Amino acid sequence: MPVSVEGQRKGEPPIVEEEEEEPSNGDEDEDEGDEIEEEEEEEEEEEEEEAVTSESRARLERQKMENLFHRISTERVPLRVHDVLIKGNTKTKDWLIEAEVEALKKATTVQELLQVATIANARLHRLEIFDSVNITIDSGPPELPGTANVIVEVVETKNPLTGDIGIFSKPEARSWSLEGSLKLKNLFGFGDLWDGSLAYGWDQTSEVSAGVSFPRFKGWQTPMLARVSLLSQDWLKFSSYKERAVGLSLGLISSKNHELAYNLSWRTLTDPSQMASRSIRRQLGHGLLSSLKYTFKIDNRNSPLRPTRGYAFVSTSQIGGLVPDFRSLRFLRQEFDFRYAFPLGFYHAALNFGVSCGVIFPWGSGFLNTPSSIPDRFFLGGNSSPVCTLGGPTTLLGFKSRGLGPTGLRRQVRENSNDESSDNSGRDFLGGDLALTAFADLSFDLPLRVFQEAGIHGHCFACAGNLAKLTENAYRDFSFQNFRESVRSSAGFGIIVPTKLFRMEVNYCYILKQLEHDHGKTGVQFSFSSPL
Repeated sequence: MPVSVEGQRKGEPPIVEEEEEEPSNGDEDEDEGDEIEEEEEEEEEEEEEEAVTSESRARLERQKMENLFHRISTERVPLRVHDVLIKGNTKTKDWLIEAEVEALKKATTVQELLQVATIANARLHRLEIFDSVNITIDSGPPELPGTANVIVEVVETKNPLTGDIGIFSKPEARSWSLEGSLKLKNLFGFGDLWDGSLAYGWDQTSEVSAGVSFPRFKGWQTPMLARVSLLSQDWLKFSSYKERAVGLSLGLISSKNHELAYNLSWRTLTDPSQMASRSIRRQLGHGLLSSLKYTFKIDNRNSPLRPTRGYAFVSTSQIGGLVPDFRSLRFLRQEFDFRYAFPLGFYHAALNFGVSCGVIFPWGSGFLNTPSSIPDRFFLGGNSSPVCTLGGPTTLLGFKSRGLGPTGLRRQVRENSNDESSDNSGRDFLGGDLALTAFADLSFDLPLRVFQEAGIHGHCFACAGNLAKLTENAYRDFSFQNFRESVRSSAGFGIIVPTKLFRMEVNYCYILKQLEHDHGKTGVQFSFSSPL
């Protein structure tokens, strides 16, 4: 028999009710109904209050975010980084990632932190050892207002071994090359990259090389690079010699604007044809190259392939002969290259200008009477795009590779006299100690939309360049007037087709000026190059 106590006063006995007895009136039922209704009303009110609270909270959070973005866009918001947390790295060393994101700890404002986080993300991606990088900015400890925690979460590459292979054409030399490479990433967790490459040219150049690079080596602030190579180049058609070199190169400094590298190689020049000119024969044999090369580079163009605005400048200085050996090649080599591009405001058109120059001169005892090393001289010609080639005087459209400049008469060999089909086959191109090139290129979109979407565009160009000899006392006879009057030049137009596999240029070149022994030709020329 249940017992209920309702409205009980102190000192009064409890009321006991029988189950079979019905209440004398409906007061208790009404009270219970009122309580249930009150509870339901309270629950409804609580639900309404919760809905209003959640909406107000969302509104409040939205308002806070809008105020924060407005504040960030109008004023500098002070902020201090409390801690940087690194997650996701199982093989990569923590100190390597910390070194790449070290600038995060020095940020003093929200704007600076966002900018530094973007740069740190790009730096981690450039290591080529992560599939993804995510940098999150979170609030700091509640007891430290005005602070933030930065969470760097990385996903290491699932496939550390990668490779590629391709076939490239050099129509100006009528040769093809097969190039392939293998790369092993992050073998020891130091961000190290191990690679091997093979380039086999059917008619000209072959190279086998292997190298390793470390983004940071024992606290060194710049990447370290070491590479060994075996190079074989066939210049019999142009200069009557073959070159073989076994070398070691060390990248000592590598940053955005500065590069310093040391190269040590053993060269061998041979002439299997026995037809080389006297200037070539004097340099046949062994040579030791021990050189230090410094490059200063600024490239503010918006694209290296089709720049429409900006400028670029490269200065390369090289000194050879650092080993005290009589076979050591002693020379000083300097190159300058300047580019400038500006838009014209229609059809995505832009005008590019470029000027390149270089000089090489031997040093040491009797350097005035000593010739410079032939492989280190300047050679002009070829069909490579002058807009994309940044680093010194090399390209002159309309002329074959090594197709102009000083020449030397080859020896006449009766057995091979009937095998020569070229009009200029009896001369060797010797290169120059002084080189100067200039170009102007007008690029523009084609009117059809399908071409614009594919990146296919047209261009008109004009090129000029010249070579001169300065060594062996030839500088005494050098004249700027004669150098200017003997400048070779060409002009033309063409279509550029960029793809993911290669970059193709189809140009019509018209030779404006060439000298007697130059290899220049008016007509249509094709060029295939890497898409970068």
